[in-house]
Amino acid sequence: MRVFVAGASGVIGVRLVPLLVAAGHQVAGLTRSPEKVETLRLLGALPVVCDVFDRKELRAAVGDFGADVIVSELTDLPDDRTQLQTYRSANDRMRREGTRNLLAAAAAAMTPRFLAQSIAWHLSGERGAAVQEFERMVLEAGGVVLRYGRFYGPGTFYESELPESPRVSVDEAAKTTADLLEAQSGVVTIADA
Repeated sequence: MRVFVAGASGVIGVRLVPLLVAAGHQVAGLTRSPEKVETLRLLGALPVVCDVFDRKELRAAVGDFGADVIVSELTDLPDDRTQLQTYRSANDRMRREGTRNLLAAAAAAMTPRFLAQSIAWHLSGERGAAVQEFERMVLEAGGVVLRYGRFYGPGTFYESELPESPRVSVDEAAKTTADLLEAQSGVVTIADA
């Protein structure tokens, strides 16, 4: 299967890509950072450098790869969780506009499957509205919403402590995602029992 992973250089993407490659899939890894190209190559992905806010380039990148499935792990979050407040509007924009652009590129390329990262906890106000809008777009397009618990483990905000529930090991989240490539449209919650 040809799998296009958007956000491939993120905390879950760097775990997901090698799992997909090991399972025999051909993987394209989308990043907006040219300095992450070599990392994606080493993980076994075809690196694709593109900003999801550039609709024309994104459409070309998705179309050129000819994916059977797109997995969106797009976020715009800081490396330091104390800076989360500063990134809220950027991450909401990624959920809304970034997802809208990726869905449009998937439709233009006639990609039959689409999975997208969401959250398994409730947000209120404008942030909650962004999550609801994002999930509605994915479901209306026949995609799968992956509601992850708060990630913990190496490379996450919670490397040495457990976050509040719902939570999930980032490694377990990647493994579960790799198993859902052919899931039917709907919402899947990925969190510790």
